[in-house]
Amino acid sequence: MRKQHDKQFKEDAVKYYMDHKELGVRGCAQNLDIGGSTLSKWIRDSKSENGIQVRGSGNYSSDEQKEIARLKRELRDTNDALDVFKKAISILGK
Repeated sequence: MRKQHDKQFKEDAVKYYMDHKELGVRGCAQNLDIGGSTLSKWIRDSKSENGIQVRGSGNYSSDEQKEIARLKRELRDTNDALDVFKKAISILGK
């Protein structure tokens, strides 16, 4: 089994558990080569309204979250540039 924890793998792992409940969470997790607590979390997440959320490097739960992250980066960069200008003005003003 692959060890990537992408959304498809998580969904497949939950489906595997649902199809093999007789093995229990520990048995299924062992067969999938993942931790039992990890599989338990994925099962709980799959029962929620939003399903399994995938986050990490470049993975956002929605387009809104992606836009918020972009705006935060832009604000941080703008504030950094403003700090540089303030320092330059104070140096040139002397």
